Amino acid sequence: MNSNETTTLVKPEVILLENLLREIAEGRLRVPKFQRPFVWRPEQMTQLFDSIDRSYPIGSLLIWETNIHLASLDQIADFPIPAPPTDGRVAYLLDGHQRLSTLFGCLRKTTPNTSSDEQHDWLWEIYRVLGESSDRNQFQHWKKPTEPPENYLPMRSVLRTMDFLTFARRLQEADKFTGRVDLLIDEAEELAQRFKSYQMATVRLVGGDLKQAVTVFSRLNSSGQSMSPDQMVSALTYQNDDTETLADRIKAIQEDVDSDGFGTVAAITVFRSILAVAGEEDVQEARWEVLAERIGERLAESVDKAAASLRRAVAFLKEDVGVPLARLIPYNAQIMLLVAFFNIDSAPSDNKRNTLGKWFWTTSWSGYFAGANTTQIKFALQEMKDFASGTADLDLNGQVARPFPDRFDMRSARIRSFLIWELQRYSDRLDHAGEHIDAVGLLAKLDTGAYRHVMTHGRNASSPANRVIMPTLPGFSIKRTLLDLSGPSGDRVFESHGIPTKAVEKLRGGDTMGFIKERANYLASEERAFISGFGVPLSKKIAADADIDTE
Repeated sequence: MNSNETTTLVKPEVILLENLLREIAEGRLRVPKFQRPFVWRPEQMTQLFDSIDRSYPIGSLLIWETNIHLASLDQIADFPIPAPPTDGRVAYLLDGHQRLSTLFGCLRKTTPNTSSDEQHDWLWEIYRVLGESSDRNQFQHWKKPTEPPENYLPMRSVLRTMDFLTFARRLQEADKFTGRVDLLIDEAEELAQRFKSYQMATVRLVGGDLKQAVTVFSRLNSSGQSMSPDQMVSALTYQNDDTETLADRIKAIQEDVDSDGFGTVAAITVFRSILAVAGEEDVQEARWEVLAERIGERLAESVDKAAASLRRAVAFLKEDVGVPLARLIPYNAQIMLLVAFFNIDSAPSDNKRNTLGKWFWTTSWSGYFAGANTTQIKFALQEMKDFASGTADLDLNGQVARPFPDRFDMRSARIRSFLIWELQRYSDRLDHAGEHIDAVGLLAKLDTGAYRHVMTHGRNASSPANRVIMPTLPGFSIKRTLLDLSGPSGDRVFESHGIPTKAVEKLRGGDTMGFIKERANYLASEERAFISGFGVPLSKKIAADADIDTE
């Protein structure tokens, strides 16, 4: 894929939003297939509209104008886009897909939602609520297959005169807005004018080849870069045919892992794992244009190997270590390093697997990868490869297990390692009726919401000892549910959650603080015994605040 043009001209511009949307509708401004799909959440969409309404800048777009043909999306925001013109240049959107898709889908939509309350039906239905306070976001989705209130201005009407007049006529006919209609229509007209006159900052790249365009992008957008590393390399290695891009393959790998109930492994972690398998030493930082050249020819093979090695790594984490969910892995670097290991040694001996297990627990407890820099990761990667090939051992000397965490925060690797242990240690939890609780399933579904507070406020309320995974009857708090337990059956429920007798006595005596303290001491003692079983040195402190140290 070459061009006769050898240089790329960079032209800053300011373009009316309405003109940009028209270019998309006519097929002249296109989204290349190597871009990530539309992923914005509904609240991000309404925030974008609110920013435009307030005349705030929403960031610049990056457009590449070229006579090179790139495979591009034939749908944007669920609406079909005509084929690109066959004569002359075509413009490709390199940065701004999420923003322009939101605006195109909502402002160019022609018919209201009348089919269902499913998200795919209401996603492009954004309304401006007229006559409300302007100190908060007045834009919202209409999620029902019914007519919205008359003062809900459909954003699809602001660029269409006839649709706007239809809205105004409907508002005038509404009895409940008598005396306010003129004010509401004035407000709607002012908003429509703001959108019609809104201008977007655009950087237009003219000429050159794809490599030059993406290289310019990476340098122009080095701060707050929105194109992820895998998308960058996808663009630079793109072959302009039906072959899957690197970003496509990474998504497929993520779905493969997630389909087994393990949850989603971050795309950047999969990407770095692919680099490690491809033989790259620096998987943290890279010049993408250099990296694409270096691994381009062996990219497909490296992706296949990384996918297979990731499956082995996940199996090891689940079966040998007891990690039930990707969400709980303390550091993403641990996944990448395990992938690098299993790429070299796909069927390790029991001794090696035991060493890997000790390595995982030790680096998790000690915070070994907290804030790890490029040099540390390069060293750890080489050490893991040497261990896999049998030329060296993993050096775990000098690592000390951090104390029991005082604060429950899932952004802490120490909390995640505690939860992995706690889910194993108390795997057969019982509810108030003595029935088994699927703690892992609840955690996968509700995330931190699965752990409910016994004490809802006050000192020590953030302690892990104040959290219990236990569904309750409607209207019943965890504290009330625990207090209602009695007799041998109640004792079994308490025991299944790691709540010792002393803690129960404190709770029943009205001393909730004492309950948390007794349970924390008990859990810390139990966990320290587990840590000691691996021969890992313990901190002299029993408990301490948990660092926020995950990616």
